[in-house]
Amino acid sequence: MLSRIADLLVPAVGRLSVTTDTDAHLAPGSILAANHTSLADPAIVVAALRRLGVEPVIMAAAGLWHVPLLGRALAREGHIPVVRRDRRAANALDLAVDALDRGRLVLIYAEGELPRRRDAAEAAPGGFRSGLARLVESTGAPVVPVGQAGARRVTSGSAVKQLAGLATAPLRRPDLHVHVGAPLVLTGDRVVRTARARTAVTTAWRTAAAHLGEPAALVA
Repeated sequence: MLSRIADLLVPAVGRLSVTTDTDAHLAPGSILAANHTSLADPAIVVAALRRLGVEPVIMAAAGLWHVPLLGRALAREGHIPVVRRDRRAANALDLAVDALDRGRLVLIYAEGELPRRRDAAEAAPGGFRSGLARLVESTGAPVVPVGQAGARRVTSGSAVKQLAGLATAPLRRPDLHVHVGAPLVLTGDRVVRTARARTAVTTAWRTAAAHLGEPAALVA
């Protein structure tokens, strides 16, 4: 249901385009690793993935499960709450392992938090936490890098600015782009796996941001 809703709502707030590497493959039991820049980007990524025939299990901040209606939908559809900086975070990884074992694709935001910048510009992904590498260690699942750009044009900055951005987005219709890269089989220790995954997601983000003419991607 969430994928269908995202597919309906995202075109109302922006112009979404999607590209993939020629050897991109969204096989059952894959981990989807995306960059996280805005409260809007999960919906944008999910809408893009639905266009590619994929409806993933999403690992998301546990606080969303306290939002009326949304929390019920998340629980009913088997999405995974992540309690950050808490021992219960390990439970989220166990649930993700189970979903991958059942052939579901799991969407993870390895940065673990939003950037603290107030502007709407793009920037490369921040440091990755260890959850993605640990999930790979437990399952051996391939990692598909997903880069999104433009979400900060919908919502970014202070709470007031985010509400204003969301309210005006249907009039502004900002360009949004999602790029899906080729799957990786990560090897090496946890640090190496984390670094390789971040590099791949950064490359996917750079492709998406360059598609929108974002200076941060074009300069590099």
